[in-house]
Amino acid sequence: MSNVQLQSVPRAPGAVPLLGHALNLWRDPFGFLTSLRQHGDLVRVDLGTMPMYVATSASLVHEVTVVKARDFEKGRFFDRLRPLAGNGLANSDGEMHRKHRRLIQPMFSKERIAGYSATMSRNALALADSWTPGQEVDLEETMAEYAIETLASTLFSADIGLPAVEAVRENLPALLKNLLVRAASPKFLDRLPIRANRDFDAASANLREVIDEVIHAARASGHTDRDDLLSLLLRAQDTESGERLSDAEVRDELSTILFAGAETTAATLAWTFHELAAHPEVENQVVQEIQDVVGDRPVTISDVPRLGCLRRVLDEVIRLHGVTLLMRRTTAPVDLGGYTLPAGTEVAFSLYAIHRDPDLYANPEKFDPDRWLPHRQAAASLGREAYIPFGAGNRKCIGDAFVWTEATIAIATVLSRWQLRPIPGHTPKEVASAVARADRIPMRVEPRRR
Repeated sequence: MSNVQLQSVPRAPGAVPLLGHALNLWRDPFGFLTSLRQHGDLVRVDLGTMPMYVATSASLVHEVTVVKARDFEKGRFFDRLRPLAGNGLANSDGEMHRKHRRLIQPMFSKERIAGYSATMSRNALALADSWTPGQEVDLEETMAEYAIETLASTLFSADIGLPAVEAVRENLPALLKNLLVRAASPKFLDRLPIRANRDFDAASANLREVIDEVIHAARASGHTDRDDLLSLLLRAQDTESGERLSDAEVRDELSTILFAGAETTAATLAWTFHELAAHPEVENQVVQEIQDVVGDRPVTISDVPRLGCLRRVLDEVIRLHGVTLLMRRTTAPVDLGGYTLPAGTEVAFSLYAIHRDPDLYANPEKFDPDRWLPHRQAAASLGREAYIPFGAGNRKCIGDAFVWTEATIAIATVLSRWQLRPIPGHTPKEVASAVARADRIPMRVEPRRR
């Protein structure tokens, strides 16, 4: 019955022998993923010879991530990223995931983030103070450096973490460039001595090796009594079993946090400045709000919830440039979209595609922060499953509040001092990685006129 049902799931057009739809995904990942909805709520896509079933509607994604989450585990996408993140929170399943999330959750509590906010504000001020009138900056690169520095300042409170910071800065470009291709490629391609494989493997190995050395140095020097994430991980003890994390487990969690936190924040910041420059009427509203709420003093944690216009801008940026592709694997037979999926079936979904669904969002390609005004949300009848920028259910990103806070503080700090304008000759293009980041966003900074 199940096999018959699976055979009747509509298959996306354009598959080729051996590679399946992998070429389509490599060449135009965003166009391919957003096109799948026209073939049904559940669509078969072949990665090489392996079938993957893509949920294209918000309601089916909600079933996978929340309603029937117990019948799913992390899928092939995360298996293929294990060289980078090991068995960290993003990759682990079952009891290991529950235990590690329980240990790490307090590190991202409201109180902790309030403590981190001073570092976020200090680093944002240092960035703003480093620019000179008329200077040209590549925002994608600049915001990646800011995100890495800020994340590292909260992960490591002492100079002991500097090698890890440098390793992330050095290896992140190669990891981002090859992430989605690696995850979506047929496994036999891993053995090919092509540059994408060599670069990804070398960057992953180097990052993990450096973090191992940092952990060993922290243990040897007694650096376990600080108030940073490294010390908290080294001291973390499960309240039920009494077990502590091994050095390998600490390494995997740090790798995951460094990689995921740096890319998400950097992409969000870069796209925000780009969109605001392209929509001066929105930028004027945001700048006026910052002036009214913050004035000329440094941005603090108490300002974040009062910057409602800026929050709507961030919501819209993340809707437009969100998570590219996620996967789950069934651990038991699951009824989904009118089909019965046997255990071991790979199910995928794209938050990027869901957030551009015209059945959910009017003019989905348009940058329109006011769509997040309460009365417009109510009129659009958007359910909570229609907008899930950081995932949902027990797999929701543990650092979502960290990213919101960091992005708000950075943008408010920079915009109060500088006006960023695009440099003619280049139109930023979306590049597929964990999120839809930009290739380059070259801009010129000019002092903000009061």
